[in-house]
Amino acid sequence: MAKLIIDNVENEIPDGAQIAEVCEKAGIPFSCNSGVCGTCQIEVQEGADNLNEINDEENALGMDRNNRLSCQCRIKQGVVKITY
Repeated sequence: MAKLIIDNVENEIPDGAQIAEVCEKAGIPFSCNSGVCGTCQIEVQEGADNLNEINDEENALGMDRNNRLSCQCRIKQGVVKITY
């Protein structure tokens, strides 16, 4: 199990899972869920290497390893700490 920490609240999720559902429950707003609107942008404070690689949708919006779209992220393993 991986651990996603959102504003100091810990959430356990399966390795390889998308983080969108957990983020939405934590209050991060979502709109398109397809990576084109940028509404769900998060700041990765720790564990950026434990997320999947930046994809084309995120590249198009100028995201980097510390600024991601939560609708496009999967947690590979380990601990990731984010804020909105």
